[in-house]
Amino acid sequence: MAYILNTDDDVRAMLETIGVESIDELFATIPDTLRLKRPLRLPPALPEHALTNHLNALAARNQATDTRPCFLGGGAYDHFIPAVVDQLAQRGEFYTAYTPYQAEASQGTLQAIFEYQTLICQLTGMDVANASLYDGGSAVAEAALMALASSDRGQRIVVAGTVHPEHRQVLATYTANLGVEIVEVGMDSTGRISPDRLAESLRQPTAAVILQQPNVWGVLEEIETLVNVARQAGALAIVSVDPISLGLLKRPGDYGADIVVAEGQSLGNPLAFGGPYLGILACREAFVRKLPGRLVGQTTDRRGRRCWVLTLQTREQHIRRSKATSNICTNQGLLALRASIYLATVGPVGLRQAAELSTRKAHETAELLTRIPGVRLRFTAPFFKEFVIQVPAEPRQLLASVRDRGFHGGIALKGWAADLDDAILIAVTEKRTRHEIEGLVEAYRSALVTGTPPS
Repeated sequence: MAYILNTDDDVRAMLETIGVESIDELFATIPDTLRLKRPLRLPPALPEHALTNHLNALAARNQATDTRPCFLGGGAYDHFIPAVVDQLAQRGEFYTAYTPYQAEASQGTLQAIFEYQTLICQLTGMDVANASLYDGGSAVAEAALMALASSDRGQRIVVAGTVHPEHRQVLATYTANLGVEIVEVGMDSTGRISPDRLAESLRQPTAAVILQQPNVWGVLEEIETLVNVARQAGALAIVSVDPISLGLLKRPGDYGADIVVAEGQSLGNPLAFGGPYLGILACREAFVRKLPGRLVGQTTDRRGRRCWVLTLQTREQHIRRSKATSNICTNQGLLALRASIYLATVGPVGLRQAAELSTRKAHETAELLTRIPGVRLRFTAPFFKEFVIQVPAEPRQLLASVRDRGFHGGIALKGWAADLDDAILIAVTEKRTRHEIEGLVEAYRSALVTGTPPS
């Protein structure tokens, strides 16, 4: 909506209504030492046309993925989004809808959520999915809390070191004051978790093990073996997945996962400069009473017509908040709708094609890049659509040079893991063309070998 400032008469009327003399009285409780004693350092006001030009100039500095080929990954990917996703999701009844507080009056919203839950269950092989969460990191943390509430094996969680570091950080934040012990299992030289090392970490009673497949480096874990190790030790198995990979890889429900989480951005949602995104969470029916958020069910009304209802609100906003299983209250309904439209549009065949093309193109890109002197694959294990290369230059400077040559060339991994200061993570989706892949390789080659300045 347009911003229209309050007039002096508006302000006076509001102050009289609440019984104070001035706006300053509303801030009287703020200590004087915390008050700013000078005007804000703001530039002079601009005419509307000048302000518009200034904002457009700022926006033009954004390096969007539609201006140069994107090989960024690490949890957010430039996958193809069919036009129908935007066309349907931007309908007014979807675009302006909020979470259904008077739920049964919102039949369209409830049906959309029900369809989303159904599609996620089909995708993951699980029994039930909730009405979505904020993002992949919050889904990991909520799954851990759910496992702790469902297990009688203490307050201990084992996390693979190959789970996304930002998701591990969110987990640590969620559990910081809850007395939960978080134990991390490091990776081996192949870039994945050793089953023996995982088994060693489970000698003490553990509520759950958190794994990622493919892992944060794009590497494929021995996931079935790891899940079996966790379950044999009496721990619940939480698996974080790339939804696109499930077009090609076995579903987590088919190899024994108890809870499945994911970042749903790749299912029809744009990169959007980092968000908002979509948190996916699904589980076995045995844990449905501990599922955070909301669950929509299908039924019939008194006239026998199909309809939808909220069948479970584990964090009921009206009563009994002290018994809540989670602080999640709303859901990313619009982004979940986009994921539903995407999955319904591409179907199983289209999802498999996206997964296969991404895998094939990623391996082709890796093979071409490693022909450049000094560039090699950091890990030897099989990978899906992204991979880590070790480079003979400072990664951030190298990526800046590649960017000057017209490509979002990857992510420098300094700070992601202790021994990856000279490494870059590169993702390749089905959108990348042969011409773009060859251009990326040439950008790396010219930056590393010839030192040719960008054109």
